[in-house]
Amino acid sequence: METLNAAELLSALGHESRLAVFRLLVEAGAEGMNASAIGERLGLAPPNLSFHLAHLSRVGLIKGRQEKRYIYYAANYPQMDELLSFLTRNCCQGGACLPKTAALGRRPGPAMPKR
Repeated sequence: METLNAAELLSALGHESRLAVFRLLVEAGAEGMNASAIGERLGLAPPNLSFHLAHLSRVGLIKGRQEKRYIYYAANYPQMDELLSFLTRNCCQGGACLPKTAALGRRPGPAMPKR
């Protein structure tokens, strides 16, 4: 991933509503959610939601698919993985300094105490 592309993705996530939509879709899994369910869950008006969904789609963070008269949106997990990889590449000179992401694929354990 190039720096300019990462900056574009981070900029899209830099808005409160778009970040909320993206996090909801990440939680929803590969099946995703239809637009009206997203709007209801987050309390976003249809025109406002449509704007944010279009922006997230345009930068490639989410994908939409038509099923009958509904559009279902889902997080683009490969793109999210690329962004996370870009952000953490060469972190701490290769040391294990990220306890919350060190065990990808496993359920998180007990919360680390705050320092």
